[in-house]
Amino acid sequence: MTHYAQLLPQDEFNSQLEKNVHPRDWKNPTPSGRYNLVVVGAGTAGLVTAAGAAGLGAKVALIERSLMGGDCLNVGCVPSKGVISAARAAAAVRNAHEFGVNVPTGVQVDFSTAMQRMRRLRARISPNDSAQRFRDLGVDVFFGDARFINSDTIEVEGTKLNFKRAVIATGARPSAPPIPGLDAVEYLTNETLFSLTELPRRLGIIGAGPIGCEMAQSFARFGSKVLLVETEHGILPREDRDAAEILQREMLNDGVKLLCCGRNLAIRNNDGIRLTVESHGTKYDEPIDKLLVSVGRVPNVETLNLEAVGVAYHKKGITVNERMQTTNPMIYAAGDVCSPYQFTHAADFMARIVIQNSLFKGRKKSTSLIIPWCTYTSPEIAHVGLYEHEAKEKGLEVDTYVQTFHDVDRAILDGEDKGFVKVHVKKGTDQIVGATIVASHAGDLISEITLAMTHGLGLGKIGSTIHPYPTQAEAIRKLGDQFSRTRLTPFVKSLFKKWLAWTR
Repeated sequence: MTHYAQLLPQDEFNSQLEKNVHPRDWKNPTPSGRYNLVVVGAGTAGLVTAAGAAGLGAKVALIERSLMGGDCLNVGCVPSKGVISAARAAAAVRNAHEFGVNVPTGVQVDFSTAMQRMRRLRARISPNDSAQRFRDLGVDVFFGDARFINSDTIEVEGTKLNFKRAVIATGARPSAPPIPGLDAVEYLTNETLFSLTELPRRLGIIGAGPIGCEMAQSFARFGSKVLLVETEHGILPREDRDAAEILQREMLNDGVKLLCCGRNLAIRNNDGIRLTVESHGTKYDEPIDKLLVSVGRVPNVETLNLEAVGVAYHKKGITVNERMQTTNPMIYAAGDVCSPYQFTHAADFMARIVIQNSLFKGRKKSTSLIIPWCTYTSPEIAHVGLYEHEAKEKGLEVDTYVQTFHDVDRAILDGEDKGFVKVHVKKGTDQIVGATIVASHAGDLISEITLAMTHGLGLGKIGSTIHPYPTQAEAIRKLGDQFSRTRLTPFVKSLFKKWLAWTR
């Protein structure tokens, strides 16, 4: 029998995944001497920390109570993108007539096969996060619950490990919002959604954040009748409103039914699940077959005995300073357990800071990180730096440049011209302080702007960089041209005119 709900159904692909990330026959090693670093949690932050430290010659122990790879591999980034790619394929076929390609029999989605593909690819990726790989790297891998004894000792499955420094990278898990009736029904979270093998005919989703939007659009494209409920106005409440409105129209076109500004939300188990809510003055009482809850997360700290070692934490996570150090200077934290940026790539770079600071008395700061993110809907929405309203709150005046994809040749030819690139620069300069991209591959495009911000390259430098034609990245270069045109003031233009007249 499979150990974990995340690894259902019990097929060859999940068996291979389990063999890699929590082998049933694994024997915990016998500790020999003090570890330079004990890492608790084998998600992205823990894996990067352990591998990096071991690669530098440190003696490292890695403890995991569940599945190595954490959320990203098992119930997050990897499976969700597998589902999204299958849903995009269905949408592409459904809209193929726009390109002169006819599908006479219509689009029939085999959901079971799509999910099997996801499990197969997840298993294929899993060796990179496997217990065997990390043992081969020289890391002592322990499976079991970890509990701090004191500031230099941690216990796992009855074995005490002595350490010089420790890193807490235990991540976070979905939280259950206080919705009347929710505890009376079986509902899905990201930890159980990817175990589905049959397409729900009617899927209710609570929460129109990134996960809610990605899955709402995907399941609607598969053929589910999707009801998306959000307490705030519209979708992606924290996102650029112009960007969110474009995506909202696309999701509605895909068949998602959005009930935003939801009030008096309740769940009833009445011959099946029923969801009741008020939206914009109208009361709804909707029957659904499956319910996905994607609202909020809580840190995994309860069993660590943090009080015994003076590590402070609150409802959103462990308290750390900008060097990723907890209130106990011998113990660090990284990833979702302590960060407001709950992204795999953020956890990766926080782990790099922890390695330098914990092993070599470094002074690297997490506040120096410029972290982009992306919601992988169609179109995608990617962002880095400040939003315009955040700049105003900080008292920073900005100039904003916008390039729509309606005027980008490649986007027009691809049929992907709904969206824009929006860049905020410090007023009167080309110094980039923030950007939002709405495009089919916004997650790829945002990296050029992130690179520029990280290394102090202005919008003018981007404009002077040759981009291959035709590409959608040309939209970013066009913004550089927009900035350059602002340098041509009437006075400068008059000087040019006089010079050209004189040299004629």
